[in-house]
This record gives sequence, C-alpha cells and structure tokens, in this order.
Amino acid sequence: HRLRLAGGKSHCEGRVEMEQAGKWGTVCDDGWDLADANVVCRQLHCGWALHARDNATFGRGTGLILRDDVSCKGHEDHLWDCPAIREHDCSHKEDAGVVCSEHQQWRLSGGRDGCAGRVEVFFRGTWSTVCDSTWYEMEASVLCHMLGCGLPLERPSFNHTLPGKMLYECTRLQPSLAHCKWTYNKSAPCHQSRAAGVICNGM
Repeated sequence: HRLRLAGGKSHCEGRVEMEQAGKWGTVCDDGWDLADANVVCRQLHCGWALHARDNATFGRGTGLILRDDVSCKGHEDHLWDCPAIREHDCSHKEDAGVVCSEHQQWRLSGGRDGCAGRVEVFFRGTWSTVCDSTWYEMEASVLCHMLGCGLPLERPSFNHTLPGKMLYECTRLQPSLAHCKWTYNKSAPCHQSRAAGVICNGM
C-alpha cells in the first residue's frame, strides 16, 4: 500500500489516491469527513486536516475506486487501517480530497495585478506575511516563476499586518517556495524585518 495526493498545488493537498496490488486508485467521498482526512494528512507528514473535500474538488481520478464509506476514528496510522467498504457504487465525480495544514499557497496582494504586491502565504489555516530578511533575487525568482509571472523586477517592502510570519531561504530555483528552507513564526530572524514584496515582469 502507498498513499499520495494528486491534483493540488502542493503535496499536502489534493485528491486522495492509494496503491493496492500495484495499481493506483481513488477513494469515494461517501461519509468522507475530517477524521478520515486527518489520517491521510498525518500519514503523509502534512500536519492535520483543514478540509475534507468531496465531489472531485481536485479533478477526477482514473482507474479503480478502492474504498467507499471510509470511517476512520482519526487515530489510525494508515488510511487502509480504517473500516471501509471495498465494493462501491461510486464514480470518479465523487473522488475524495483533503487540504492539510502543511499545504502552502501564495498570493501577491495590493499590487496592480496578481503579479505584483506584498507576498502572502496561506499556511496552517491562516494567511501570513514573509520576512524580507532573506528575501533576495532567488526567493523572488522562485515565487514569480511559480505564479506564472516571469521574472522579478523589484522587491519592494511592506508592513507586517497579518498574525503570522514566514521566512524562506532558497539556494537554487525550486518548483515552489515550500521546497526551499523555511521557518514559521520564529522571531529572531524576522526581528526588525519588513514584509517582503515583489513586482514580477508578468511575462
């Protein structure tokens, strides 16, 4: 047995897919709830579940539907340890999904378009700003590239007005900032920092 999330914006959100006898398949959303989602998030080292999604929120899977009426208590080590029915009456439009607390997504706010502004990250259920103490060309390049916004032109600074603070350190161009070294709500490296911003060229 193996488990993965597909169709999301990070490895900590997406459609729940499990492998059985060498074939990958999905899980039906009948009875799918936060206790089930929690087991998935913990098993994948993605923290806890923020949302249990239904109706193929992350797109329809293909292949087998391996579980229906999953009813985890929430403490199980693996999704396949939970009671469930192997026979199902589902189609892939009922594929179950999860959003876990360690999922990160980004936006630029307050700029002229989605490719400029203050960097904000959604993490552990809340939006946070990013400390500019280590916000250099490489970090800005990763974000612009990931947002489909081309290359960074400028890195303006803003005020921190959100409850959390994230710090990123990238040594090379990664597929997303979550792949770089990051720390959350550590006061020392963010002391006297401002909130990072970026203006990408939008190309």
